[in-house]
Amino acid sequence: MNKTKVQYFEQEDVLHLVIADGPESRSLELSPNITMELNDRNELIGVEILHASAFLRDAVLESIQARTLQLIEAETG
Repeated sequence: MNKTKVQYFEQEDVLHLVIADGPESRSLELSPNITMELNDRNELIGVEILHASAFLRDAVLESIQARTLQLIEAETG
């Protein structure tokens, strides 16, 4: 497997993850701001995230909040 490449386009606030090299055959919308790119064998080769800064902020905060709750429950449990 190739090393994942990350490209961020600041002006557009778009994050593009290149999972594997090769031409894109089609794409599927996972949510309104996340699109996965597939090759001709339907293998994932990339992911595009629109409004990336808000998406990453929300994802990180959600993960931290969930982990914090787990730690607090473990301490009091």
